[in-house]
Amino acid sequence: MKTRPFKQVDVFTGEPYLGNPLAVVLDGTGLDDAQMQHFAHWTNLSETCFLLPPSAQGSAGGADYRVRIFTPGGELPFAGHPTLGSCHAWLQAGGQVRAQGEIVQECQVGLVRIRRDGTRLAFAAPPLKRSNPSPALLAKVAGALGLSAHQIVAAQILDNGPVWLSLLLDSRQTVLQLTPDHLALKNMGQKVGVASVEFTQSATVLIARSNREARAFGPRSVAAEAPATDSCTLEVRAFAAPAGIAEDPVTGSLNASLAQWLIAEGLATSSYVASQGVCLGRAGRVHIEQDGQGQVWVGGESVTCISGQVEL
Repeated sequence: MKTRPFKQVDVFTGEPYLGNPLAVVLDGTGLDDAQMQHFAHWTNLSETCFLLPPSAQGSAGGADYRVRIFTPGGELPFAGHPTLGSCHAWLQAGGQVRAQGEIVQECQVGLVRIRRDGTRLAFAAPPLKRSNPSPALLAKVAGALGLSAHQIVAAQILDNGPVWLSLLLDSRQTVLQLTPDHLALKNMGQKVGVASVEFTQSATVLIARSNREARAFGPRSVAAEAPATDSCTLEVRAFAAPAGIAEDPVTGSLNASLAQWLIAEGLATSSYVASQGVCLGRAGRVHIEQDGQGQVWVGGESVTCISGQVEL
């Protein structure tokens, strides 16, 4: 056992206790996988992080530090709120950036760039792989969520390290009224993200368009579209029973992959704010921006709620 510096950080909020909490052990050296997993299970938070020096390969690529990310049930190759929360804690503890302008984090998915904009940090969304879910899987998930075919606008399997079956639903009300069968989702081994899009213009234009994802489930092929100058907001929920979390308060990896999918398909604008956590009494805000090179950045504020030491 060793005394190690520790922080608990609230991510995707500027006000304590309204975001997604994250445990950060600022010195994870000497801990093995089992010890990290045991502590993550004990904290019972959606994620617990352990900061380490970069590997030789990571250091050669410019990494400032390395992070390992654990849920109560296992290790993740990448996750969004641990990326921002770990960076916030590392900087607050005196971490020195090797290159001006960006922080480079090493994790199992590779090197992740992080930039600062005042008090807000934003990470570069990792490359996304996406595919169509099978009609059988989509039907099972819809049943577990209590959804009808006409409520599903589009569906994709999104993979940027974590894998989410993601559904674009017809309204914010539909998203917020879901009461999932978490045991059914756990037995399927399926993490599910849901979202709805609302444009800020006074009159949203609905157009019929060909939508291969929606056709996989049923006849609906209607999506919201607005001129590129208009902004939009998303309402997001994340159900992660297979990872030991019924509902995650605010999810950076899911918001990253949703942004890449929805912007590419013209279902969301290139800059918007996503809301998540309403049903859990939170007020998470995720800031999305696609830059001129097509890179999607996922940002938010973080606040430290607990600073101290942990015996580990």
